Amino acid sequence: MYQMIGGDEREYGPLTAEQLREFIAAGRANGETRIKKEGETEWRPLASYPEFSDPLAAKSSASPLLSGPVPDSGAMSGLPLPSPTLPSGLTDPDALAADALARNYQISIGLSFGRAWDLLKSDFWPIIGVSALVLLTMSVAGAVYLHGPLLGGLFAYYLKRIRGQSAELADAFSGFTGKFLPLFLGGLVASLLSSIGMLFCLVPGIYLAVAWLFLYPIVMDRNIGFWEAMEVSRKVLTKHWWGMFLLLLVSLVFNMGGALLCGVGTFVTMPLGMLAVAYVYEDLFSVPK
Repeated sequence: MYQMIGGDEREYGPLTAEQLREFIAAGRANGETRIKKEGETEWRPLASYPEFSDPLAAKSSASPLLSGPVPDSGAMSGLPLPSPTLPSGLTDPDALAADALARNYQISIGLSFGRAWDLLKSDFWPIIGVSALVLLTMSVAGAVYLHGPLLGGLFAYYLKRIRGQSAELADAFSGFTGKFLPLFLGGLVASLLSSIGMLFCLVPGIYLAVAWLFLYPIVMDRNIGFWEAMEVSRKVLTKHWWGMFLLLLVSLVFNMGGALLCGVGTFVTMPLGMLAVAYVYEDLFSVPK
């Protein structure tokens, strides 16, 4: 197992060798990325570990820009970050979408669920408890107008956990304290249009349901309106549509398996799937610290 220093100077791990190889293949780590093996005390460049020489060489030959010196190790190593020429915390919808689309990124289902599981294990009962409370509230309330604020708050809670920030129960309900209207309108419009799309041989509805998946975290994370957030999500996830669709399909299979355990298992599988989605969002829209 390994630990890694990301481009935001935060420590990530534990990571398996296979996960690090996937980081390299996705362009999210290179020879300058600092890692250390379990039991070691000194951080070393990833290139100094012979077990990663082949994937580094393959990535270097496939991407000539990565074969030379790395001009900015903080921007090039670790988790993907926006272009340094763009300001952090982008609120312009076109610039936000363009930044995410410009990243050399591919959705890895195994890596997304692997990181989600590691985070879930790290603080199991608080994450499960908060997730269960929000999802049960959503189920009991049943009202469509509550789904957007509840999902927005839950994604806000997950993103804080992913970013290593302090997250409390209040964060999971923060969709009611400032972003209620855009979350409500976004959830209502997305649900209505996706349902209409389902009437046309299902395909348009399925496409829209996946393409608008980032509506809620974008509204919570960026100061833009609900329609602009829907458009940013649609533009970015159209590029990654099949990867996200397969990730959601795997999540559905997990949830079906959880339902077989008297339904109790879904209290683990549902947060796991949503955390995996939140990790993909963070990969595509993260900002420098």
